[in-house]
Amino acid sequence: MWFNFLLVMLLVICVITDIRERKIYNKVIFPTLIIAFLSHLLLGGSKDLFSSVIGFFVGFLILFVPYLLGGMGAGDVKLLALIGALKGSYFVLHSSIYMAIAGGLMAFILLIFQKQLHTTLKSLYYYIYNLKYGIRLPSLINNNDLSNTYPYGTAIATGAIINLLLEGGLHLW
Repeated sequence: MWFNFLLVMLLVICVITDIRERKIYNKVIFPTLIIAFLSHLLLGGSKDLFSSVIGFFVGFLILFVPYLLGGMGAGDVKLLALIGALKGSYFVLHSSIYMAIAGGLMAFILLIFQKQLHTTLKSLYYYIYNLKYGIRLPSLINNNDLSNTYPYGTAIATGAIINLLLEGGLHLW
């Protein structure tokens, strides 16, 4: 229950700062990471600490490549890694599936509200169609449109909360 409480409090703080400022702060992530590691060590011994460290690296690796490609912020990577440190590798793997679904839905809704869905789908269709014949055309999407971002920490938090609900672990006290 302690780890669920800590996770939910972390997610609330990170979602608020991510929505308001598009930032997930290290001053929230790193102290919580230390608390997670120490709690696992004190409550479960070295075996739980090892499991927490493995969960950290699994969460980190899930978003590390998208971060390297420029599609993800460093705060998002650290947040998912921290979720893995708090709840373990299986939890973070399952959460990342829900996170991807939530993130895709959020991006789709964003495209609809920004009235870019038609242009994006048309550009994708022409790109794939021309690749079939070995023709590579420049994208119809304006580079300024690609700068539109949204706080992906919300998708990460949504994935973790859905996973908590599905495993019946949303008992905070």
